[in-house]
Amino acid sequence: MVKRVLMIAYHFPPLHGSSGMQRTLRFARYLPDHGWEPIILAPSPRAYQQINSGQLADIPQQVHVHRAFALDTARHLTLMGWYPRVLALPDRWLSWWLGAVPAGWYLIKKYKPDVIWSTYPIATAHLIGLTLQRLTGIPWMADFRDPMVQPDYPPHPLTYRAYEYVENKTIAYCSSAVFTTPGTLKDYQARFLHIPAARFHLIENGYDEFSFTSIIRPVNQAAKTNRLTLLHSGIIYPSERDPTFLFDALSTLLKRNVINADSLHIILRASHHEDYLQSLIDRFEIGTIVSLAPPVSYNEALAEMMAVDGLLILQAANCNNQIPAKLYEYLRAQRPILALTDPAGDTAEKLRSMGVDTIVPLDSKEAIMEELSRFLVLLREGKAPVAPMDKIQSNSREAGAGELASLLDAMAETGK
Repeated sequence: MVKRVLMIAYHFPPLHGSSGMQRTLRFARYLPDHGWEPIILAPSPRAYQQINSGQLADIPQQVHVHRAFALDTARHLTLMGWYPRVLALPDRWLSWWLGAVPAGWYLIKKYKPDVIWSTYPIATAHLIGLTLQRLTGIPWMADFRDPMVQPDYPPHPLTYRAYEYVENKTIAYCSSAVFTTPGTLKDYQARFLHIPAARFHLIENGYDEFSFTSIIRPVNQAAKTNRLTLLHSGIIYPSERDPTFLFDALSTLLKRNVINADSLHIILRASHHEDYLQSLIDRFEIGTIVSLAPPVSYNEALAEMMAVDGLLILQAANCNNQIPAKLYEYLRAQRPILALTDPAGDTAEKLRSMGVDTIVPLDSKEAIMEELSRFLVLLREGKAPVAPMDKIQSNSREAGAGELASLLDAMAETGK
């Protein structure tokens, strides 16, 4: 008999520009292969700041998608540039809770799901899952793509307390809490010692093989042009992925003529903080080798990853318990990766487990200069490490959906 799961997710097509969207989207694609029928509860597209219909076609036809009323407080409820903070607690999409709870109740009555599943971020998604679980008693799985509360996050005290409330209630009432990295899993187990360790599970992010199969790997042009191209694809958060030390290192290497515009081009694609980055590029006078590029479609982004000579990861030490979702796509693209991240963090450990050792701290100019120079030599000699396919395949979204289905099976069987 087919079992059903009600999946509450803010990040879902036609939202534009979020790698987090892929987790729910691909679970929805592959769960039916394991006997589970997904019912998606997402916000109205008006809640999204940017939309793109490109990935709507990736939603399987058999998957039911219901879009509930939702507004973005910062865009829809602002008067003269101001809105009451209470309307944005725990986040700017609190209004989604007002629309999603009755919509979820309707979907539960209609489809009788065996399990409720919600994914953070956004915090309101867990608030919806919590409310529906308390109203119906249906087992609830809470998915954490990022940790909710950290020592310095959220920075505003009111938001911090709201997040703390949602997090505590979520861990208390969910039947299963799922995390994407070993570090975050261990952190939650340590913080919630009164909760049985068996409630916490790990399902890493991954790549979607289906999306890569339609991409033809282009012929590498480096040998013809002698100009190596490195790519960072995705958001560059000023506090978590600050490229200041990288730019400083590039500036010095440029002045020493170790690199130049004819030998190196670095593309920062869809960074979302272009003004800040451009100011740094101008400050360090590296505009001849570093360029900002606009967002492209998901498939175009994957194709670009496969076309460049090398890929960049930026991850500060304050995110040691996190792994950027794009890392799995980087690995599947089978291009060499230069990771500017703390060697003690989960991102570095993941890369080492895949046979990639080109890792250097994000906050050390001298170390970046040395490792970047070595990386460029390895690229030119064709010796830069690339993860082998047999290791990469264990990180597919399809494999992750199988892990999720096993957890859902256990919850449906026990009813808790």
